[in-house]
Amino acid sequence: MAINGQVKEETYKPVKTILVSQPKPERSPYYELEKKYGLQIDWRPFIHVEGVPVKEFRKSRIRPEEFTAVIFTSKNAVDHFFRICDELRIKMSQDTKYFCLAEAIANYLQKFIVYRKRKVFVGKRTIQDLAGYLKKHKGEKFLLPCSNLGAKEVSEYLVANGLQWQDALMYQTVSSDLSDLSDVTYDVLVFFSPLGIKSLYDNFPDFKQNETRIAVFGNSTSKAVEERGLTINIKAPAPEAPSMTMALEKYLQLSNKEL
Repeated sequence: MAINGQVKEETYKPVKTILVSQPKPERSPYYELEKKYGLQIDWRPFIHVEGVPVKEFRKSRIRPEEFTAVIFTSKNAVDHFFRICDELRIKMSQDTKYFCLAEAIANYLQKFIVYRKRKVFVGKRTIQDLAGYLKKHKGEKFLLPCSNLGAKEVSEYLVANGLQWQDALMYQTVSSDLSDLSDVTYDVLVFFSPLGIKSLYDNFPDFKQNETRIAVFGNSTSKAVEERGLTINIKAPAPEAPSMTMALEKYLQLSNKEL
């Protein structure tokens, strides 16, 4: 590992406590690691989603009912689109068409509309999956509900294909309050996005890694950690460890072998 250009030797000190920067799941292979290695694994989301207040949304001068089609990239987008409509006392036309990037989003949409196939179009994962439907309905006026993170792939597709569209900031991903952890230390911190690293420093501007091991998932997360001058001790995905739990176990096999 490199710090300020110098290589640091990994010492593999025992791990007893791990903090995963995500909500606690009902089932997870982390629980097996916890039992197998006698660990304490805590869960805490470092980021959360907040709706843009309708007072702020009004400043955009966007009227959802003026659009004939809506593109949903997530369940959050669905939630906050209909929240905004409700708070503005807007009822979307029965003829509005909805384009959903994935089946799970389309299924979730049924909470808010009477589901009819002729007005709901479903992809498998990306905007490219909806290409045929979008081409067929090129004359529609599309609204793209999004967060402060945007929807770059979708936006680029809509621009490249000359569709009439407008994005609308309806929700934001923000740092959670972690002040209650100020006096708590963990042997390993596990991160899955650059926003998790941002939240760490938003909450603890003077954070020092010291002997804390840092586990990261993905290249963008790795880059965010390195930009802060921190050392990455555990990284996934990798050929021998495609998941974070597999990467953690490889490390634990060395760090906790004498325990």
